[in-house]
Amino acid sequence: MFQRFDNVISHAFILMLVSSIVCLGATTRSVEAASDRIALVFGMADYRHLPPLTNTKNDAEAISRTLEQIGFDVTLSVDASGAEMERLLDDFSFRSEVADLALIYFAGHGIEVQGENFMIPVDANVASNKDVQSQSPSLKNLLSAVDRARKMRIVILDSCRDNPLGDTLDLAAAQATESAPSVEATRGGGGLAAANPDRGTLVAFAAKDGQVALDGSGDNSPFALSLMEKMTQPGLEISLMFRQIRDSVLAQTGNLQEPHTYGSLTGIPFYLAGPAQGGESLDIDDASKAWSSLRPDQEEQLLALADLGDTRSMLGLAYMRLNPNEGRFDPKAAVDFLSRAAAAGSPEAQFELAKLYERGTGVAQNAEKALELYQAAAAQNFADAINDLGFLHYQGGLGLPADPGKALRLFERAADLRHPQAQFNFAALIDDGHIPSKGPQDAAKYLYNALRSGSQDVLNLLSERPTMFTPDTRRALQVRLKDNDFYTGAIDGDFGPGTQRSIRRAYGIEDS
Repeated sequence: MFQRFDNVISHAFILMLVSSIVCLGATTRSVEAASDRIALVFGMADYRHLPPLTNTKNDAEAISRTLEQIGFDVTLSVDASGAEMERLLDDFSFRSEVADLALIYFAGHGIEVQGENFMIPVDANVASNKDVQSQSPSLKNLLSAVDRARKMRIVILDSCRDNPLGDTLDLAAAQATESAPSVEATRGGGGLAAANPDRGTLVAFAAKDGQVALDGSGDNSPFALSLMEKMTQPGLEISLMFRQIRDSVLAQTGNLQEPHTYGSLTGIPFYLAGPAQGGESLDIDDASKAWSSLRPDQEEQLLALADLGDTRSMLGLAYMRLNPNEGRFDPKAAVDFLSRAAAAGSPEAQFELAKLYERGTGVAQNAEKALELYQAAAAQNFADAINDLGFLHYQGGLGLPADPGKALRLFERAADLRHPQAQFNFAALIDDGHIPSKGPQDAAKYLYNALRSGSQDVLNLLSERPTMFTPDTRRALQVRLKDNDFYTGAIDGDFGPGTQRSIRRAYGIEDS
């Protein structure tokens, strides 16, 4: 039987398969794994066909040094061509799959065209919207390059300077093909369009959408100076860090420039410069324990932001009050914070609140309300909720009739959203023949993706118990490893030393 396990703190749900009895815990990282923090920094200054910029090269070089100082593996590119940007983004995308945090910083000309933001390389020769779109990577390209980082993804655009093209673009040229979208004027006054990244990704603009960033009177822009100052402070939680950067830039520019962040970070606190001096290095997957470690002054900031409607602050405060080992343990207060965040649309808050209603923790037990909240979080593609609903439909929990067919569809959906445990277990379901429409190549795809997602449980199982999968699936996984240049041996389904070495490489471990 499928069995379902959960607790108030953990986000992971464990799936035990009918014939492949496998328990997967929270996603973890091996201390031997490749660099867990990587950054790609662009500085565009010496434009060939557009007005040059003064501080962007200085900003990029200074940001690179700062990131290296706090432990990032940094790739710096100054005055890159369009082809060079494309190559670097492709390489960074692959490397980010085995990093906990992937960060891209771009300083240079940025232009909004038809509601989409483009980062202009130094060799771009643009006279129309179509030129911009064909010669420049978009914000979507940058987001795609960080998309598969395991825990957090950050894109920082210090590129909201005056639009160098003004209103001189040939708008009609953007309609040269029938497939081109309808044309709207490029914003002549400068600034970028608002961003809407996926959950777990933060996009930071030097100036909020529609505003223009300032170069400053010194060697660095006000935004870059504030960024460098704040990101090196140990123990400063990342959402509070960007809030302080905003306040600093407003003060430096006399309220002329207001940085802004877009996106929805996960409910796990994160410190770019590590914990405060003397602070404990915490398991990042333990939300309740991690939030409880925040200094009192930062808790006060969270309370202030929660009063302004910030749902992540509400989540953090709720997690603090769900830690039974802390003097602040107060499940009723946690329910209040989560209820406010859930009503504001936070899928993680909906999911956590559903668990409390299901158990009757801090609130009267209510199966109907719990199911409603699970469904609301799942409707926003919150993978934990989708995976959990799979269990409920398989077993017939919370008043639902047992429906294994719907359960399998939910498990597949969670796997396609890169839920590591769902990926592995859906691969095992395929391998066991429970998914007639899929075969060994599909099972191998999910196994490979689970491995790249950073689940050490998957690494251990593929290393120690490979024969739990059929020879066809093992051969298909070897093919996928070979296609990605991790494996050079025979496609024989034998997971000997060569295959084991390639599995570790795919996970992110390079044998010495």
